[in-house]
Amino acid sequence: MKRNIALTGFMGSGKSAVGKVLAGRLGRRFVELDDVIEEMAGKTIPEIFRQEGEIAFRELEIEATRRVSKGTDLVIACGGGIVLNMINIDRLRETSRIVYLTASPRIILKRVSSEEGQRPLLEVDNPALTIGELIRFRRPFYERAADIVIHTSRFSIDRVADLIIRSLKEDEGFNL
Repeated sequence: MKRNIALTGFMGSGKSAVGKVLAGRLGRRFVELDDVIEEMAGKTIPEIFRQEGEIAFRELEIEATRRVSKGTDLVIACGGGIVLNMINIDRLRETSRIVYLTASPRIILKRVSSEEGQRPLLEVDNPALTIGELIRFRRPFYERAADIVIHTSRFSIDRVADLIIRSLKEDEGFNL
Protein backbone atom coordinates (compact mmCIF):
# COMPACT_ATOMS: atom_id res chain seq x y z
CA MET A 1 0.00 0.00 0.00
CA LYS A 2 1.31 3.41 -0.93
CA ARG A 3 0.97 5.96 1.86
CA ASN A 4 2.81 9.09 0.64
CA ILE A 5 1.76 11.76 -1.84
CA ALA A 6 4.56 13.24 -3.95
CA LEU A 7 3.76 16.47 -5.79
CA THR A 8 5.76 17.11 -8.95
CA GLY A 9 5.59 19.83 -11.55
CA PHE A 10 7.42 22.87 -12.80
CA MET A 11 8.32 25.71 -10.42
CA GLY A 12 5.26 27.81 -9.68
CA SER A 13 2.79 25.02 -10.40
CA GLY A 14 1.63 25.01 -6.77
CA LYS A 15 3.50 22.10 -5.19
CA SER A 16 4.38 23.85 -1.93
CA ALA A 17 1.15 25.80 -1.47
CA VAL A 18 -1.07 22.84 -2.33
CA GLY A 19 1.14 20.45 -0.38
CA LYS A 20 0.75 22.39 2.86
CA VAL A 21 -3.04 22.53 2.51
CA LEU A 22 -3.25 18.87 1.52
CA ALA A 23 -1.08 17.76 4.46
CA GLY A 24 -3.21 19.79 6.86
CA ARG A 25 -6.45 18.32 5.58
CA LEU A 26 -5.17 14.76 5.68
CA GLY A 27 -3.32 15.05 9.00
CA ARG A 28 0.00 14.23 7.34
CA ARG A 29 3.45 15.74 7.64
CA PHE A 30 4.47 18.13 4.87
CA VAL A 31 8.02 17.80 3.54
CA GLU A 32 9.59 20.31 1.18
CA LEU A 33 12.31 18.33 -0.58
CA ASP A 34 14.30 21.50 -1.31
CA ASP A 35 14.41 22.19 2.45
CA VAL A 36 15.88 18.73 3.02
CA ILE A 37 18.53 19.45 0.35
CA GLU A 38 19.38 22.81 1.93
CA GLU A 39 19.70 21.21 5.35
CA MET A 40 21.98 18.48 3.97
CA ALA A 41 24.18 21.03 2.14
CA GLY A 42 24.15 23.71 4.81
CA LYS A 43 23.32 26.32 2.18
CA THR A 44 20.44 27.55 0.04
CA ILE A 45 19.53 26.12 -3.36
CA PRO A 46 20.74 29.29 -5.16
CA GLU A 47 24.06 29.02 -3.27
CA ILE A 48 24.44 25.36 -4.26
CA PHE A 49 23.84 26.24 -7.93
CA ARG A 50 26.26 29.21 -7.81
CA GLN A 51 29.03 27.52 -5.85
CA GLU A 52 28.82 23.89 -6.95
CA GLY A 53 26.62 23.79 -10.04
CA GLU A 54 23.53 21.89 -11.10
CA ILE A 55 25.21 18.46 -11.11
CA ALA A 56 26.10 18.78 -7.42
CA PHE A 57 22.55 19.89 -6.70
CA ARG A 58 21.10 16.87 -8.55
CA GLU A 59 23.34 14.53 -6.52
CA LEU A 60 22.02 16.06 -3.29
CA GLU A 61 18.49 15.71 -4.69
CA ILE A 62 19.01 11.97 -5.23
CA GLU A 63 20.13 11.50 -1.62
CA ALA A 64 17.31 13.67 -0.23
CA THR A 65 14.76 11.69 -2.25
CA ARG A 66 16.19 8.43 -0.92
CA ARG A 67 15.81 9.66 2.66
CA VAL A 68 12.34 11.15 2.30
CA SER A 69 10.87 8.28 0.30
CA LYS A 70 11.41 5.98 3.29
CA GLY A 71 8.91 7.99 5.36
CA THR A 72 5.21 7.26 5.71
CA ASP A 73 2.07 9.39 5.64
CA LEU A 74 3.92 12.30 4.02
CA VAL A 75 2.97 14.95 1.51
CA ILE A 76 6.18 15.69 -0.37
CA ALA A 77 6.70 18.80 -2.49
CA CYS A 78 9.40 17.78 -4.95
CA GLY A 79 11.68 20.13 -6.83
CA GLY A 80 10.71 20.88 -10.42
CA GLY A 81 13.57 18.88 -11.91
CA ILE A 82 13.19 15.72 -9.85
CA VAL A 83 11.62 13.89 -12.78
CA LEU A 84 14.81 14.22 -14.83
CA ASN A 85 16.37 11.31 -12.94
CA MET A 86 14.54 7.98 -12.96
CA ILE A 87 16.31 6.97 -9.74
CA ASN A 88 14.24 9.63 -7.96
CA ILE A 89 10.98 8.59 -9.59
CA ASP A 90 11.58 4.89 -8.91
CA ARG A 91 12.25 5.64 -5.23
CA LEU A 92 9.17 7.82 -4.89
CA ARG A 93 7.01 5.30 -6.71
CA GLU A 94 7.78 2.62 -4.10
CA THR A 95 5.86 4.48 -1.37
CA SER A 96 4.03 7.37 -3.07
CA ARG A 97 1.33 8.30 -5.48
CA ILE A 98 2.88 10.88 -7.78
CA VAL A 99 0.71 13.89 -8.59
CA TYR A 100 1.80 16.11 -11.46
CA LEU A 101 0.64 19.70 -11.02
CA THR A 102 0.79 21.66 -14.24
CA ALA A 103 0.11 25.29 -15.14
CA SER A 104 0.45 27.50 -18.19
CA PRO A 105 3.80 29.25 -18.74
CA ARG A 106 2.06 32.62 -18.35
CA ILE A 107 0.64 31.69 -14.94
CA ILE A 108 3.98 30.21 -13.83
CA LEU A 109 5.83 33.41 -14.75
CA LYS A 110 3.27 35.44 -12.82
CA ARG A 111 3.59 33.18 -9.76
CA VAL A 112 7.41 33.17 -9.63
CA SER A 113 8.15 36.74 -10.78
CA SER A 114 8.25 38.05 -7.20
CA GLU A 115 10.91 35.49 -6.21
CA GLU A 116 13.93 37.19 -7.77
CA GLY A 117 17.17 35.47 -6.85
CA GLN A 118 15.39 32.33 -5.64
CA ARG A 119 15.03 30.59 -9.01
CA PRO A 120 18.53 29.87 -10.39
CA LEU A 121 17.22 28.47 -13.68
CA LEU A 122 15.38 31.75 -14.36
CA GLU A 123 18.39 34.05 -13.85
CA VAL A 124 18.38 34.73 -17.60
CA ASP A 125 17.55 37.62 -19.96
CA ASN A 126 14.18 36.20 -21.01
CA PRO A 127 12.59 34.13 -18.21
CA ALA A 128 9.31 33.70 -20.14
CA LEU A 129 11.15 32.04 -23.03
CA THR A 130 13.14 29.86 -20.63
CA ILE A 131 9.99 28.74 -18.80
CA GLY A 132 8.38 27.71 -22.09
CA GLU A 133 11.47 25.81 -23.23
CA LEU A 134 11.96 24.03 -19.91
CA ILE A 135 8.30 23.03 -19.70
CA ARG A 136 8.34 21.64 -23.25
CA PHE A 137 11.47 19.64 -22.44
CA ARG A 138 10.27 18.35 -19.05
CA ARG A 139 6.60 17.66 -19.87
CA PRO A 140 7.18 14.07 -21.09
CA PHE A 141 9.16 13.31 -17.92
CA TYR A 142 6.40 14.69 -15.68
CA GLU A 143 3.72 12.81 -17.60
CA ARG A 144 5.62 9.52 -17.55
CA ALA A 145 6.12 9.76 -13.77
CA ALA A 146 2.55 10.83 -12.91
CA ASP A 147 -0.22 8.75 -11.44
CA ILE A 148 -2.51 11.80 -11.35
CA VAL A 149 -2.37 15.02 -13.43
CA ILE A 150 -4.06 18.26 -12.32
CA HIS A 151 -3.92 21.56 -14.20
CA THR A 152 -3.73 24.31 -11.56
CA SER A 153 -3.93 27.51 -13.64
CA ARG A 154 -7.63 28.17 -13.06
CA PHE A 155 -8.11 26.61 -9.64
CA SER A 156 -7.57 27.85 -6.11
CA ILE A 157 -5.17 26.03 -3.84
CA ASP A 158 -8.13 24.57 -1.90
CA ARG A 159 -9.78 23.32 -5.10
CA VAL A 160 -6.58 21.62 -6.25
CA ALA A 161 -6.31 19.91 -2.85
CA ASP A 162 -9.95 18.77 -3.23
CA LEU A 163 -9.21 17.30 -6.66
CA ILE A 164 -6.20 15.40 -5.36
CA ILE A 165 -8.14 13.98 -2.41
CA ARG A 166 -10.99 12.92 -4.68
CA SER A 167 -8.56 11.15 -7.04
CA LEU A 168 -6.84 9.37 -4.16
CA LYS A 169 -10.16 8.20 -2.65
CA GLU A 170 -10.86 6.42 -5.95
CA ASP A 171 -7.42 4.76 -5.91
CA GLU A 172 -7.65 1.23 -4.49
CA GLY A 173 -3.85 0.95 -4.21
CA PHE A 174 -3.51 4.00 -1.98
CA ASN A 175 -4.15 4.18 1.75
CA LEU A 176 -5.82 7.54 2.45
